[in-house]
Amino acid sequence: MNALQFEKSPYLLQHAANPVDWLPWGDEAFRKARELNRPIFLSIGYSTCHWCHVMAHECFQDDQVARLMNETFVSIKVDREERPDIDSHYMTACQLMTGSGGWPLSIFMTPEGTPFFAGTYFPRESAYGHVGMLDLVPRVRELWETRRNELLSSAATVSAALSEEARSSPGEATFGPGSAVTATQALSSDFDDANGGFGSAPKFPMASVYLLLLRAWRRGSLRALEMTERALRAMRNGGVHDQVGFGFHRYSTDPAWRVPHFEKMLYDQALLCLAYVDAWRATGNDFHRRAALEICTYVLRDMTAADGGFFSAEDADSEGEEGKFYLWSRAEIEAALSGEQLRQFDATYKGEGQGHLILYRDARQDAPPGSVEEALRARRQSRQRPGRDDKVLSDWNGLMIAALARAGSAFEQPALAQAACRCADFLLRKAVTSDGRLLHRYRDGEAAIGAFAEDYVFFSWGLLELYQATFQPRWLQEAIRLVDDALALFWDPQGGGLFQTANDGPGLPGARRKTLRDGAIPSANSVAVLVLATVAEITGSEKYRSLAGEVVRLYPPAAESNALSFSFFFYAFDFFIGPTTQLVIAGDPDKPDVQAMLAAVRSRYLPDTTILLKPTSEPSPAIARIAPFTSSYGLLNGKAAAYVCRDRTCDLPTNETEVMLRNLGLS
Repeated sequence: MNALQFEKSPYLLQHAANPVDWLPWGDEAFRKARELNRPIFLSIGYSTCHWCHVMAHECFQDDQVARLMNETFVSIKVDREERPDIDSHYMTACQLMTGSGGWPLSIFMTPEGTPFFAGTYFPRESAYGHVGMLDLVPRVRELWETRRNELLSSAATVSAALSEEARSSPGEATFGPGSAVTATQALSSDFDDANGGFGSAPKFPMASVYLLLLRAWRRGSLRALEMTERALRAMRNGGVHDQVGFGFHRYSTDPAWRVPHFEKMLYDQALLCLAYVDAWRATGNDFHRRAALEICTYVLRDMTAADGGFFSAEDADSEGEEGKFYLWSRAEIEAALSGEQLRQFDATYKGEGQGHLILYRDARQDAPPGSVEEALRARRQSRQRPGRDDKVLSDWNGLMIAALARAGSAFEQPALAQAACRCADFLLRKAVTSDGRLLHRYRDGEAAIGAFAEDYVFFSWGLLELYQATFQPRWLQEAIRLVDDALALFWDPQGGGLFQTANDGPGLPGARRKTLRDGAIPSANSVAVLVLATVAEITGSEKYRSLAGEVVRLYPPAAESNALSFSFFFYAFDFFIGPTTQLVIAGDPDKPDVQAMLAAVRSRYLPDTTILLKPTSEPSPAIARIAPFTSSYGLLNGKAAAYVCRDRTCDLPTNETEVMLRNLGLS
């Protein structure tokens, strides 16, 4: 066993028995590299990464490769999900050096941590134009011993490029109320009208894009709604969705969503749930409601810890084979189903593959899951499940809190909001230091790693959604506290925006970085625009709105023509630019008149509206301290009253739900 045996990360523990003398990231590893005068081999991946498993099996578990590595390098393993700052820094280096990146990420660097060569997956032996580790490691060793100055010169060039990239500011862009529509118009040419989604293959869910498209539809783009409906339906019916156990796989390897890469990530479940909830609110199509609830079912059944936190991911592999848990033979299906169920199955499902089938639905199918799926799920339980990464990450949990809260509110299912409350309470109790500072990772009874900007803003977003699902002021108070802490720890007073790492955190070679681009997960700064603008709406404080504007000014003008990389930013910006609406309902939360008003708006698509509840049954409600403008709001004629203000213009309060809806622009 190497030094990784003492770590908590499931990914690092996967490599604890390798013959490679792995060390975790830290001062000891760098000190050893300097003392031995050796280069460092840095390997970055994550526990459910299929090609990470392949390289581990071919190279890191191989005695010959391990011997060469141990003689040549000080080798460091990093879990990218535990240390997104390290991953972001060295992924940028790889992209600068090679033009591409991915995982496993393989970095060859000096004892000071500066890269001089980079790549992703390397096989054991060279073949078909791809260098293998058996040839690459001796070559690096030779260069280090005989032509080190050239390597150091290359490292210096990369270091300068990294520093320049981190410091570069694209300048101010002029975005306006039509920017969301303009951005989605640019998306239209990339849309796959035949299969739904964007691009060809591999094809990713890109949930943030559909959140943006729905906002563009609200501003008048019918094409935006058409793209959203087609893609969400195709994904739910495709093999990229687990038809038997629910939940979405990470991406499809084909354009038609039929053949997935089988790992399941928590962040995909959260963001897709949000997209399906909003699609249901916008269209009333029950297909979207069922899809969102299926995601919730999967997460609460298979991805939830006993203490309320949500696990990170499930692997693609089981029993050494990718996707084995999810594949079916015709004989297995016939053995699992009754005659009538088999007829239903054949009318509903198709299979992709030879011998072993990946199930997907006919694109026209709209029937809800039932006894067929239950029988197949029961049959599948006898199989060995894929490995599960059971660490709890504050940022990804924040996204899941937002999703469950929004789903619980929209569908009037308090159990979903309650699950979000349990998770939020868990993080606030367990994923913090003794002085209340947020931590990034919790696993096996240990919370560790100082939180990143993503942790603060994603969690605060989740808490803001949780308030609007439960109307418990505690969640608002905690959300605002987290926002204020994030500003104190991550804000750039010179250029605006949030750095990824805290001002007192451990540094990496080069300048602190800000992330702007949205990928599978939104960037911290994109979510910060939404969170800061929302807090400004709730508190009436212009300070938060001004700070949101400073973040907006970081984004490049070219973002409008590259909405796939800035989708969540435009989703957030569309709320920031307004016009926005504030709805305050004053009354006794337990009375039917308040409940009727809340029920009327919870099912509606109101992305520009913040909803507050002022309980008149309390002598000094906390919401009046958080949102001072509500202080004078009270009952009207002894009944619950709705106060609607849009773009700083207020309507008269009303007791009538129908009048409230008209004031909100709804029939």
